[in-house]
Amino acid sequence: PVPLQHYIFPSGGEGLYLVVDEKGKFRESNFQKAMATLKSSDIDGAIADAMGASGNSKKGGPKKRKRGGNKGGSDLHRIVKLVMERNLNPVIVFSFSKKDCERYALDLKKEDYTDEVEKDLISQVYTNAIESLSEDDQKLPQVEALLPLLKRGIGIHHGGLLPILKEIVEILFSEGLIKCLFATETFAIGINMPAKTVVFTNCRKWDGSEFRWVRSGEYIQMSGRAGRRGKDDRGKEKMEPSVCKGILYGDPDPLNSSYRISYNMLLNMMRVEEVDPEFLLRASFHQFQQESEAPALEAQATELEEQASKIVLEDEDKVSEYYGMDKQLAVTQAKMMRIIRKPEYMVPYLSNPGRLLEISVGEEKYGWGVLVSYRRKTGIDTAGSAGKTAASIASPMHSIDVLVRCVDRHFDKLQDNDNNKKALDEDTCESINLAKQGLLWRGTSASCRPVNPNNKNDKDVEEMRLFTLGLDNIDKISAIRIFMPQNTTTPESRKKVADSIVEVKRRLNGEIPVLDPVEDLKVKGVDFDTLVSRASALKERLVSHKLSEEKDEETRNSLCEQYGNKMNLLEEARTIRKEVRACQTMVMKEELKKMKRVLKHLGHVDSTGVIQTKGRTACEINTANELVVVELVFSGVLSELSVEQCMSLLSCMTFDERVNNDDGDPTSGLKSFLSNPFIKLQEVTRGVAKAAKACKIEIDEDEMVDKINPGMMEAVFAWCKGSKFVEIQKLTSTFEGNTIRTLRRLEELVRQITCAAKAIGNHELAEKFERGSEMLKRDIVFCSSLYL
Repeated sequence: PVPLQHYIFPSGGEGLYLVVDEKGKFRESNFQKAMATLKSSDIDGAIADAMGASGNSKKGGPKKRKRGGNKGGSDLHRIVKLVMERNLNPVIVFSFSKKDCERYALDLKKEDYTDEVEKDLISQVYTNAIESLSEDDQKLPQVEALLPLLKRGIGIHHGGLLPILKEIVEILFSEGLIKCLFATETFAIGINMPAKTVVFTNCRKWDGSEFRWVRSGEYIQMSGRAGRRGKDDRGKEKMEPSVCKGILYGDPDPLNSSYRISYNMLLNMMRVEEVDPEFLLRASFHQFQQESEAPALEAQATELEEQASKIVLEDEDKVSEYYGMDKQLAVTQAKMMRIIRKPEYMVPYLSNPGRLLEISVGEEKYGWGVLVSYRRKTGIDTAGSAGKTAASIASPMHSIDVLVRCVDRHFDKLQDNDNNKKALDEDTCESINLAKQGLLWRGTSASCRPVNPNNKNDKDVEEMRLFTLGLDNIDKISAIRIFMPQNTTTPESRKKVADSIVEVKRRLNGEIPVLDPVEDLKVKGVDFDTLVSRASALKERLVSHKLSEEKDEETRNSLCEQYGNKMNLLEEARTIRKEVRACQTMVMKEELKKMKRVLKHLGHVDSTGVIQTKGRTACEINTANELVVVELVFSGVLSELSVEQCMSLLSCMTFDERVNNDDGDPTSGLKSFLSNPFIKLQEVTRGVAKAAKACKIEIDEDEMVDKINPGMMEAVFAWCKGSKFVEIQKLTSTFEGNTIRTLRRLEELVRQITCAAKAIGNHELAEKFERGSEMLKRDIVFCSSLYL
């Protein structure tokens, strides 16, 4: 393969930065320079915006600014100009928007990259190709607009182009007559369309549900167009995205099976006696992938069991019994704490600062801290949208600020790097210096850990940090309150608080008095009383247990910890073995059963699984939702309509482009002879969705109905009435290529319904759809390919 070079062009920047050379080496310094250029251009633009907003602009108001201070087209123009000057053409400019492809190409309409000989060749190829079209089709705006661009060496290729124009562009590009091609990612699939340079205008794309970053596998596929085998020593790619480092060095996308069984496939298997649908599932790549995970999981489970067997305890039966009761006690106390932490019991003791609180975050115990302030989320009791907004914000209803003893986690990195003799990054060094000076006064569980009394180094770096927590983080409330300074952000004031806690512990011999839940907090309720009784009984049993009599507390804790580790290993092994059994079962088995229930529910098969008339009809349909089409046929909806109305109605199932309706009504603007059949189609679709839901299939009823798109109904009706293509194109907002693709898919669906009608003996319906097929198959929509 031809080695590639990867470049970044920062938006608004002045040049290219080589980030990966032809040897695959990532050049970190160039990458950082490019990012610095990008940031500086953003800062310059922000300053310009601020000056405009302050009244310094000529018009006295703020101006909208594009990223980098320049239009995206001007940046692209400079890149293409650079490519041409360095003789790095032909170049493919990938964009993930059809409209952007055309816009970028028109931005270069004043450029000219071909000589007179090449212009003549392009004109000859173009003229000869469109001779097969009628005079009216040759005057289509798209046909007339493309030739001037092609003669300048600029091409456009996307799914919205007429098929014959896409083929012309492909032929000219393969012959080297197009120097700069603006294309969507579908062009990357072509194996015989190599270029010398590839440019990416963006690294975010719409994947059908959301805008996301380009995956590394997609980047590899598109950038692979660069580098012509036998012509170039190396290929070049120019790229703009800020996440290019991850894309360039990311792993290829995993090859995962997306195998799914359709109702058409299932019915075709069920109609043959010797064919078992389950056999096909067991022989699928999806099943193979699932089963291939089993050996590794088996080995992992065996290893965990071996580790557990190595933990041998003295008097394991006694330890097991003691451990079980201790766990029950912990669960009971946790339930008690959930009741104690209710605001009505706890908030009255949090109104004044200085109270000692025992704090934990997750599994980490931070010990005794000091309450600084308490606050309740405001605005939640107000009416209207303001109250709803306040209540919806993801934050605790009650929050407290507490000073706790902790150690900055950056010090752990410092110790690890001292042991491994590695250099620390700049951010870590800065954080450590600030922590040493006591300038970091806020803390979180992510940035700070509890003090480890067994770690001598912690005594030198521990400090008090202010944590913002919820009531769930309080383990105990002390009866003790200490004096609090007004300002707790300075190192001196926080040290005084820490000294006060030490003094309290010294005077009370380390036994800090805790508020009693019943007598002090006034916790009441039958449930709480039951939990208190259960906890007391468990404590008595633990005290009188043989292990308590034979072993001291430290030994008991050690034995319980070891036994807990052993139980965790065995439980993890059991969970993995359960996954192994799931891997070895047949994939989609439950889904298959549910689909069979749907077919029985809708009458496609009988109770014994024998195919009925509906099922034989569905066996012929695979271009659209076969269940909905069959219901249309058997409900008589299609029989009542004219040929033109049938074609228009079925186009709703082959047209899949997104259409924006301002009023939210898809039938707005449609005449009654089209809107009424469409409403019936929606009802049929909703009925099929309800049948699927009744059979426990997870399906969104509204989403299924919304997929029925009436955006092409008027255009198809006019086409069947004999209108010219240029006239029907005025009835839709889509690209010409999308219109043709919809009509071709529609003709395929019509042919399938014709075959289905003949299979069930409905010759009247078959004749109607044969006439519909003849109406669709004419002119530019079904003109022959240039490759044939």
